[in-house]
Amino acid sequence: MLERQNAEVRIIDLLKRASGAVSGALLSRELGMSRAAVWKHIEVLRKAGYAIEAKPRAGYRLVSTEEAPYGPIEFLNSTVTDFIGARIAYFDTVESTNTEALELARAGAEEGTVVVADTQLQGRGRIGRTWVSPAAVNLYTSVILRPAISPPNAHMLTLLAAVALAEVIEEATGKSVAVKWPNDILVEGRKIAGILLEMDSEIDRVHFVVIGIGVNINMDCALLPAELRTGATSVAVERGGNYSRVEFAANLYYALEKWYKIVSGSGAGLEGFAPVVEAWKGYFPYEGKRLRVVSFSDSTEGICVGIDFDGALLLQTAPGTVERIISGDVQLCREAPEDGVYK
Repeated sequence: MLERQNAEVRIIDLLKRASGAVSGALLSRELGMSRAAVWKHIEVLRKAGYAIEAKPRAGYRLVSTEEAPYGPIEFLNSTVTDFIGARIAYFDTVESTNTEALELARAGAEEGTVVVADTQLQGRGRIGRTWVSPAAVNLYTSVILRPAISPPNAHMLTLLAAVALAEVIEEATGKSVAVKWPNDILVEGRKIAGILLEMDSEIDRVHFVVIGIGVNINMDCALLPAELRTGATSVAVERGGNYSRVEFAANLYYALEKWYKIVSGSGAGLEGFAPVVEAWKGYFPYEGKRLRVVSFSDSTEGICVGIDFDGALLLQTAPGTVERIISGDVQLCREAPEDGVYK
């Protein structure tokens, strides 16, 4: 686990900000350690993949920042948040970032701690599905939160994460984004990101929530199983070129924290999520459409009339009958009547 005050993170920050070489004496003074200790941290950075040049009587210079190594130092150096992303547990390979985050949260990890992996061996999606996680191309991250909300309201954080993701993906791709209830993010009908929320709670108290997020950043969809290729896309595909995974993560943590502060500042009740719900509706294109929601062996079909105040999907299944759907997979059916209601 690394934090922003880690010596290597601070050294990289100083080297990036400098217009030229930074003297060992200045680094020693800024970090409050001997020049010998500074040199040891420089060696750690070199082993992590940073190209750092040392010149006698001049100091240390970061040779290039264009291809900075993907890892915790770069993540911590890039985030500009107060707490989300201020602490990071990074893994080259992990079973699942959510699994690691759940263990860290149970051990007392602070709110805002994030887990990041370059690849997942058993990435998880909703309803026991697998999230395919090739290495070196995508973002796999989980965020630990400790919200002052009741367990029935915790699922609203999925809407919050969806809004944050939609904002960042639109900025990165320059294209409009749609949210498919409850947790998929689409660009031109193809899935680009997903969310998995898990929590630990008692009857009336949430101990913590883990928001798992997977985003296809620079992935060639040919890396996916054949049955998933046509329905998937990536930031690189949509923008016509690769995008920094670290920059995307930094923007995502900033957006998540922004919306989380809005909710937290409005109180612990469900009313605090009203701005999130309104923002979420702006990304939801299925109102007035005929949908089928499949949940295990059951399915419900009707005209979507939106979501209610606590995020449940509303389907008009018969004249005068609206059903609340709290979970399931949404499928778009035949077109609804022109006025969007049953006769």
